[in-house]
Order: sequence, then C-alpha cells, then structure tokens
Amino acid sequence: MTGMTSSARPLLNRRLAEFGTTVFAEMSALAAATGSINLGQGFPDTDGPEEIREAAVRALRDGRGNQYPPGPGVPELRTAVAAHQQRRYGLSYDPDTEVLVTAGATEAIAAALLGLLEPGDEVVALEPYYDSYAACIAMAGGRRVPVTLRPHDGAFRLDLDELRAAVTDRTRLLLINTPHNPTGTVLTREELTAVAELAVERDLLVITDEVYEHLVYDDAVHIPLATLPGMRERTVTIGSAGKTFSFTGWKVGWITAAPGLVTAVRSAKQFLTYVASGPFQYAVAEALALPESFFTGFRAEMLARRDVLTAGLAKAGFTVFRPAGTYFVTTDIRPLGESDGFAFCRALPERAGVVAIPNAVFYDHRDEGAPFVRFAFCKQKAVIEEAIERLSRLRK
Repeated sequence: MTGMTSSARPLLNRRLAEFGTTVFAEMSALAAATGSINLGQGFPDTDGPEEIREAAVRALRDGRGNQYPPGPGVPELRTAVAAHQQRRYGLSYDPDTEVLVTAGATEAIAAALLGLLEPGDEVVALEPYYDSYAACIAMAGGRRVPVTLRPHDGAFRLDLDELRAAVTDRTRLLLINTPHNPTGTVLTREELTAVAELAVERDLLVITDEVYEHLVYDDAVHIPLATLPGMRERTVTIGSAGKTFSFTGWKVGWITAAPGLVTAVRSAKQFLTYVASGPFQYAVAEALALPESFFTGFRAEMLARRDVLTAGLAKAGFTVFRPAGTYFVTTDIRPLGESDGFAFCRALPERAGVVAIPNAVFYDHRDEGAPFVRFAFCKQKAVIEEAIERLSRLRK
C-alpha cells in the first residue's frame, strides 16, 4: 500500500523519541491562539540598536556575506570576538585558529557535543538545563548526568559535593551554563574554582555556555571559566549576539577555545549548517565594538524590567527567585495553591492571558522542577506591566 511501511520500527530516531516538540513552540503557539502576552519564549519584542541593523543592511547592499562566508566565520567577526574576550576578560585568542562562528549558540552547543563525544561518554550538566542540551547529548550518543541546582536562601545553588560525586571514569565533559537559564543563578568565583579544580583533577573537557555574559545584576560578576588556572586549554566557551544585541533571529553565535578543540567542533559544525548568517556576521562585528555605554545601558534597562516583573509576581502571590543574571525569573507556584507547572502554564492563558514556561521541561528529575515556572522580562515595560495586571487576577 502506498505510503505504508511494513516495519513496526518507529520513524523517529530512538535517541530523540523522548523529546517531542519543544515546549517553546507549544507555548508560543498557545500565546498566538489565545492573544496572550508571551512571557514564555526568551526573545525581545523590540529590535536592538538601529546602527547595528543598518550595518546589516549596508552589508547586504555592499554584497558582503550574500554568498557563502568562510567556514570559520568572516575574519571581521572572528577578530571582533577575540578583541571582546581580550578587552573584557584578558583572554587572548587567535582569530584564525581559536574562534569559530556558528548559527547561534544552539548550533555551537550541538557541534561541540557532536564533535567531542563518543557514544557512551557521560556529560555532567547542571539541572535545570536548556532543553537543547539533553537533545544534543542524545544525538551524540552520550549519556547525561544531571546535577541539580536547588533553592537555598532565595536563589538556586550548586552543591559542589554532588558535582564531584557525579563524575565517574566514563565522564568526558562538564556542561556549564552561567549566567544560568532558567534559574538566573550566576556561579560565584568559589563555585567556578571548584569546577575548574575538578576538571583539571579528572582531566575533563568543559563546555561553558555564557550567552548571558552581559546580563548580570546587583553584586553578581560574570567570570569566564577559561580565565581560571588550567582551564584555557580544556574549555569551549560559547557566546552569542542574540541575547546581547536583541537580534535573536540573526542566529550569530561563536565559540572560543584552543586550536584542537576548535578543530573538533568545526569538524561537526561543517556538516550541520556549513555556514550561516553571512551579512549579519559583519553587523555583529560592529556591534561587539560598541562603546561600554551600550552594554551598561542595556544591562540597566533589563535590571529595571527585572525589578518591575519580580515585584509584580510577588504581589500576585508567587514566590520569586530574584535572578542575578539572564532575562528570566523563576517562580514557585505553591503559594497559589498549585503544584503542577505544566498544568498551570497550559491553563494560564485562559485564566490570565499570559504565557509562561514550566521549568520541569528543563529537568530529568521532573519532580524537582514541578512547582517552578519561568517568566521572561526581555519585553517592553508596558507589556510587563500589563502582564502583571493580568496575573493579579490569580489571587481573586
């Protein structure tokens, strides 16, 4: 019979069978269908700097990047990334051998895991984690070993003893995210030093996702893991233009690492997108050279939005974990008489006209994340205020 198969084997690769459709697609579709305010998916509702948008237009008109760019990325962007790492962190990278441009941080994560893992290798990752981590580890044939961040004194903290205990003879690498999505935790120097010492002691590679590096608040400080003793040669650092410059659709990311690590990641990356985002690469090169006032202003703007949203969520009855970084707020819904984040988020558009994300999707241990819900504050202040007004209905 046409279109039928005689095999009982499922069509989907069994490594991906557990993942299904990403929750972001589900919740964004729900927002559109119900006319709700989307505080779920983390994309800004306004574009970034006009001069950077014009730089992309100029590149298009000048014919720069309209054809395949170089595999490692255009030289201007690789040079700008290296200059950024040197200027901000004192990290010196060779633009030709130690920088690789990717189709956003998502491809950087995928290419790094596909390039560095063998089937059966274990990856220790901080839980909750961005959903692509688990899928990419699975595609690479690896085994994820979660170490759970748990609430303590108003923030989610890493248990260093649990981290050490998770490492076995089969562990290949640590997958670290700081500032951390979805909890908003920024790992301290003490915590990062312990991570570095463990990596050196057990001879582990580390992939560190630092895409929110410019969004840290209050007394928090972003410390790249590669700056710590013994880490420069074993760390793949991931950065991205989308979160810093509010052009998430451009999909421009990068890695910085020692030449051997870059070669391994590029070996996988070349068979994924090969290249991407040609004209946008030139624009991002200009963006990275913006004066410090841009980064300071951007951070201050997000801080103000954070404070509006956290105060409003607390008033609406949530327990709020005030984020030290990123543009997400994790809340506990139990004070509202709720305990199932999935059910709460699926009902929230009808109840209050707002969309959020259940944190449980970021956990292997779903029960650990069940009562937590994430809201994004990378939206206009008026939108956040309207969302708060709607959420206040939950207490009535």
